[in-house]
Parts: sequence; structure tokens; C-alpha cells
Amino acid sequence: MRPTAKDLAEAAGVSLATVDRVLNDRPNVSRKAAHKVNEAIERIGFIRNPAAVALARNKTYRFRFVLPDSGDLYLLELVARANEARDALRADSTEVDIVRIPMADPHHVAKYLAAIEPDAVDGVAVMAPESPQVRDALVRLVERDVKVVQFLSGQERLENADYVGIDNFAAGATAGKIIGRFVSGRPGKIMVVAETMMALDSIQRRHGFDCIINAQFPHLQSLPSLETYADEKRADLIIHRTLQHHPDIVSVYVLSSEARCALTAVRNWQSACPLTVVAHERTPFTEQALMDERIDAVIAQDPGHAVRSALRIMRARADHRDLLASQEKIRIEVLLKENLQR
Repeated sequence: MRPTAKDLAEAAGVSLATVDRVLNDRPNVSRKAAHKVNEAIERIGFIRNPAAVALARNKTYRFRFVLPDSGDLYLLELVARANEARDALRADSTEVDIVRIPMADPHHVAKYLAAIEPDAVDGVAVMAPESPQVRDALVRLVERDVKVVQFLSGQERLENADYVGIDNFAAGATAGKIIGRFVSGRPGKIMVVAETMMALDSIQRRHGFDCIINAQFPHLQSLPSLETYADEKRADLIIHRTLQHHPDIVSVYVLSSEARCALTAVRNWQSACPLTVVAHERTPFTEQALMDERIDAVIAQDPGHAVRSALRIMRARADHRDLLASQEKIRIEVLLKENLQR
């Protein structure tokens, strides 16, 4: 049996009311009594119950998702899952809000993060491209005791912050293996398309992809990454030119989370020769493209799992509890037409 508050009071030689005041940081406790209680906590192995402490303090947890203000279908899936979690957690004394800001200017993102006060939120989950400005702003948030989760896209070498998302190097390597196997022994080039290569997840996916292609499929050549910047006209232009200049393209890898813009352009200009196509993230567009066989495989991570994991991590950090690491690991899922469940 775990020691109770009554056991702790007896071990410390103080009243139960004094134990309650010490555990809940209430006033009117002498330094000597507080020392006795804390010494007894260590001696008998008393474990604080964060839920009970929160209830006693009438504490409300306040968590925030900071997401891009522009995006396509996958971002809408993330917002929908965050809204679901917000509604579900209201009864658990937890407030969840979603803030969407422009992410193109790292100075703007850093300025927004710098304005967050510890009194306003207990934790933030931030989905932002890597930059020194954003990284430094997140470090300062941690120093102000705001629990930080790097959400799906992180900053390198950021200590004391958690990360939620798949292993992007492994995801890119998985894409390379699928394309190499699906293309088989046919020589040719691979067109690689990204929304931006400023994002750390894109860099890691590209690295993993190239490692597999270069090591295991020497008959295939990966072209330099094309960046669409989520601009449909730009995507159409650069993909058209690439297909014109490289008639020996046999495959397309869309490594960003939004595939609609790039693959619509590919469909507009694709020749009669079939292309092996791999994309990331499950959205209404990629589902339909799998069914229509315009995409051969989708490498996905569950947006609902990612949102719930970020909230569990922020809650655990706020309560100073250990994480259940296996529960927070986001799996890489490979979707084909044959295993797609609607």
C-alpha cells in the first residue's frame, strides 16, 4: 500500500492539516514543520498525487497549440483533432486553445513566443520551421517554466523541450525503400518535391531518402529538391519544367505534409509513362489518390495521436510526473490502396 497523507502526518509528527498545507503550498506553515514533512516524504516514500493536488488547488491546466495560419488539408486535420481534444478535456479542468500565426518570418514567430507569459499558459505545442530565432525563443519559454513541445517539426539541439512526431529520417528512408522496390530495376530519375526545405522535418526526410536510394538503388538518381512554397502556380511551373527537362523521371516523392498542390501539377503534366508516387500524411486528397492509383503509397502519422500525445506530455511535465514513453511514440504508418480503411 502506498503511504497516505495520514501516514505522512504520523511520520512527521504533525497534524493532517499541516501536511495538507505543505503538500498544497498553502500559507501559515512554519519552516520547522515544513522541514519535518519534507523529510518524512523522503523517509517513507510518500508519492504526491498530482490529480489530488490539482483538485485541492482548484487548478485549471492551460495548454496552447501554436500552428501555421496557412496550410492545406493536413493542417486542417490537425486543427480538427485539437478542437476535439479541447471539447473532451473541458470536464478535466483543462483548457486547450489553438492559435494560428504566420510562420514565414522567424522574427515574427519569435516575437509571438516571447510575449507568452507563464501566468497565461502552462504549456505550448509549437509547429514552426527551424530557425535560430525560433529556437532561442523556445529556450526562453522553457527558462520561464512554460512546458514546450516541439510539435511535428522541431529545432535541433533544443534541450528541456519534448518532441512529438515520427522519426523523419526513418520516414524518408521508408519512402526510399518503397520507391526503389516499386520501380524495380528500371533506371531513371526521381523528382523530389517539398513545400520548403527550411523545415527540419523536410531536411531529415530528404537525408533518410537519399541514404537509401544511394546505397541500395544505384540505378536511380534523385534530383535536387523542388520547393513549391505552397504556391499552386509556382508548383505547376517548376514541376512542368522539370518533367520537360527530365523525360526519364520514373518516380515522384513529395516529402512535405501537403501533397495536393504538387501532385495536382504532376497530374497536369505527366506523360503517358506511369510514375511511382509516394507522399506523406493521410488527407482526403491522398486517400482519394490512393483509391484512384495516382499515389502508390502514403507514409502517415496519426494527427489525433500526435495531438493527444502533446497534451499528455504537457500535463505530465506540469505535474512533474514521468512520461510513459511507449505511449507517446508516434508510429510510421504505410498506407496502400489495399489497406486503406475509410
